[in-house]
Amino acid sequence: MISRRNIRVKVMQTLYTSDSISKDISVADAQKLLRKQFEQTRHLFLYLTWFLTEVARYAEADAAKKAGKHLPSAADLNINTKIAGNELLWKIMEEASFKSAVGDIKPQYILDANLLKKTYESLTASEEYKEYISILARDKKAEKEILQFIFTDLMLPNEDFISHIEEHFINWDDDAEMMNVLMQNCLQKPQHFNFNEMVSKEKMDFANGLLATVIDKKEVSMELLKPKLKNWDAERIAALDLIIIQMGICEFLFFETIPTKVTINEYIDLAKEYSTPQSGQFINGILDNIHKELTVQGKIQKKSFKNSTL
Repeated sequence: MISRRNIRVKVMQTLYTSDSISKDISVADAQKLLRKQFEQTRHLFLYLTWFLTEVARYAEADAAKKAGKHLPSAADLNINTKIAGNELLWKIMEEASFKSAVGDIKPQYILDANLLKKTYESLTASEEYKEYISILARDKKAEKEILQFIFTDLMLPNEDFISHIEEHFINWDDDAEMMNVLMQNCLQKPQHFNFNEMVSKEKMDFANGLLATVIDKKEVSMELLKPKLKNWDAERIAALDLIIIQMGICEFLFFETIPTKVTINEYIDLAKEYSTPQSGQFINGILDNIHKELTVQGKIQKKSFKNSTL
């Protein structure tokens, strides 16, 4: 499901949003905002998955419509509906949590029927689809590849589809990359997905703990940070960079099962992806400097567990 990196991104975004709302936001209010963000992510992923299943199932609706014409042609009476019986598709659709989430969130209420039809028509016109239906047998690899093709080649690059998503999900820009990873994982092992709860208790505890620690220990992290800024004015540093550094410092000091190397690498990557072009190098230098100082002072105490690299 959602990875530890995704958790850090959500905490980072929550801290940034919280700071924009109020400099003195309470931990409880920040955690409430974090839970809301996770729910938005769950709703978005459910809709994307549901739309994918609807594209594949549209083959049956198309076949029924054309067969029902007043004077159907031979082609109208011989629409290939193989994809509607895609075995991987039905593993997803028969997953109890998927059915439950669809019943709860009701994605059909925001469906653009014309967009669905056009996506299906793009599918049937593709060489990938023609090759798929030309083979009578069902192959696990082919079943997965055709669904991946619909998502990565027909849905994501489609400007109309993205506009539709942006209209209904304000978190699309923040979650787009995560959605791609989640979809690939879902198509690989649909039985491992819980569409009602995309964050395990362990990871939710980590998210709440990290968020609370960064807020509660802000003075501690800033005391460590300010001497390292030299000629930099803390007020002029990108707000997101400050948040990333504070998160890294808190992991150094208060999360004993996360190796410092993992922390540094994770936040360098987040800085490169979400902040300014220079942020990765800046974050690397600052966190490495603080890490060395804390190590010399004997303030970093880490325990080794099997899952300590998560």
